[in-house]
Amino acid sequence: MQPDLWQPPVELSETERAIIKRIRRAKLFVFLRRNRHVIFDEALQGEMAATYSEGQPPIAPAQLGLAVLLQAYTGVSDDEVIEACQMDRRWQLVLDCLECEHAPFSKGTFVAFRERLIAHQLDRRLVEQTVKIAAQNGGFGSRQLRGALDSSPLWGAGRVEDTYNLLGHALRKALGVIARQQGRELTVVAEEAGASLVAGLSLKAALDLDWDDPQEQAQALGVVLTALDAVEQWLTRQPIEVQGEPPVQNSLAAAHQIEAQDVVTTAQGTLALRQGVAPDRRISIEDEEMRHGRKSKSQLIDGYKRHILRDLDSGLVRAVGITAANQPEASVTDAIAADLAAQGVTLCELHIDRAYLSSTLVKARPPELVIYCKAWPVQPSDCFTKEAFTLDWERGLMRCPNGVDMPFIPGETVHFPVKQCQACPLRAQCTRSQRGRTVSVHEEEALLAELRQRQLTAEGRAKLRERVDVEHALAHIGYWQGWRARYRGSRKNLFDLRRCAVINNLHEVARQPAFANAA
Repeated sequence: MQPDLWQPPVELSETERAIIKRIRRAKLFVFLRRNRHVIFDEALQGEMAATYSEGQPPIAPAQLGLAVLLQAYTGVSDDEVIEACQMDRRWQLVLDCLECEHAPFSKGTFVAFRERLIAHQLDRRLVEQTVKIAAQNGGFGSRQLRGALDSSPLWGAGRVEDTYNLLGHALRKALGVIARQQGRELTVVAEEAGASLVAGLSLKAALDLDWDDPQEQAQALGVVLTALDAVEQWLTRQPIEVQGEPPVQNSLAAAHQIEAQDVVTTAQGTLALRQGVAPDRRISIEDEEMRHGRKSKSQLIDGYKRHILRDLDSGLVRAVGITAANQPEASVTDAIAADLAAQGVTLCELHIDRAYLSSTLVKARPPELVIYCKAWPVQPSDCFTKEAFTLDWERGLMRCPNGVDMPFIPGETVHFPVKQCQACPLRAQCTRSQRGRTVSVHEEEALLAELRQRQLTAEGRAKLRERVDVEHALAHIGYWQGWRARYRGSRKNLFDLRRCAVINNLHEVARQPAFANAA
């Protein structure tokens, strides 16, 4: 049996009017109260209700959906959501539970509803719903989109640890599960398993070594790996149900992943830490998807990058994405394109920075899509720059300043013949190499040439400045989401980013004349 659809009162009561008059800031509470029936219309409520094939919640899913949005708007925890429903009249105003003595739902109901939103992609539907409302009241519908795409760091919620502590954390977590199941102390179980050093508050304190001494560092690594082997041997003597417990197996798998990525065997046959960082290195036990990365040469990130695509005409955030911090920005564009396709829109302009030039949105762009991006600068040189070489795209030929033609392929390097370069009267102005002149051709060389030409005009430079709007939107979303992730794992953080995009879009919708005049 599906839950009944929610049909809250539209007209304000006298009590509600009195509360609204006292709300000086946080005006989104007022907007949600006046327009909750528009945001959660029958179609969206039906989709939410359809996720409950059995075990309906104590209240309508639309009320839970409003609570999800209010949590993002106010930045409170799950426990504080329940508290706010009981004590904050602004929450009660929106959720239609004024003067309630108890919250209309439990924490478990709220968390389960969030999991349903994620499982059924309804967090994306919430973003689409804000676009639909804006289109109905702002005079635009399915059309070509002028979008700007950018990213910002999102630090992970998991603890970042070095190799020793990662291994110790994984072992302590596995043994802790067993200790809780058996009703015993962790120290007792760890000692029985031969890994007593992981039972304390600090692994390094238990080892009590000189960490500046490379030999003692290697000794510590051997002790921790010996403890890992001892725990695995001990587990083979335990009942099958203990051996196969998923949290235990997952923790041991994490320990082996850390060992594989961080530990190497030297030429002398001893174990040592890898020099440098392994590709796609795991940095946290609690959040296996967090990664070391960088936003720029100077800005390091431990966690994720969040990406948003903003409509430059309406100000709405149309699509968002989350990637691990070590992934290039361009990797998110397939997910962005899928979200746009779900909305039935196509891009006619895409404003990006150079990090997205290698994306599929650029490489597989249709002829009608115009890319706006600041081109890579041509490096100054005493010799002829690349711009002195003419590219004939129809014939696939590159002509040097002396008139020598050579075939070229985008993404490869052109090598001019050594003999012709040595006999060239312009050699002193072109190259000092004894092997002749080489010119690299970017795989998007035609686009880069177009971008450089556009930057030479005032109109082109004005177009480039339009991308600033997406940076403002990122700042607003960063204010609501924060700079540290609320959740562990990319999918939950994508949910959090999407609902923050909804909050951003509702602020934009509230400024439309149809809603601003009503207020």
